[in-house]
Amino acid sequence: MAKVLVVDDEPNIVLSLEFLMQQAGLDVVTAEDGESALERVAEGAPDLVLLDISLPGISGFDVLERLRHDPDHARLPIIMLTAHGREVEREKGMALGADDYITKPFSTQALVDKVKTLLAEAQ
Repeated sequence: MAKVLVVDDEPNIVLSLEFLMQQAGLDVVTAEDGESALERVAEGAPDLVLLDISLPGISGFDVLERLRHDPDHARLPIIMLTAHGREVEREKGMALGADDYITKPFSTQALVDKVKTLLAEAQ
């Protein structure tokens, strides 16, 4: 079973994403900030990360950058999630190596489809 790490500081979003991913047949691990996200990855690399940009402490962009510079996690599929749909943020996320960028609120089916596509490509 593929493991997805959900990183968001809003508990209701974490709960809904966790439920959504479990319904899609995925194992879910969660983190509420950038530090704990990096700790979860170090404890046992997930198969994919859903990463919020606006996090307390280390931002989602910084987490993305650190993972991309770590040879063990450089190819880990990462989907950035944000409430800010500004093009400059999207470009920054993609330039730092995000596999996709999804703006909240998002279509749950579109997110599940994107997660499944990226997991299949990573196999």
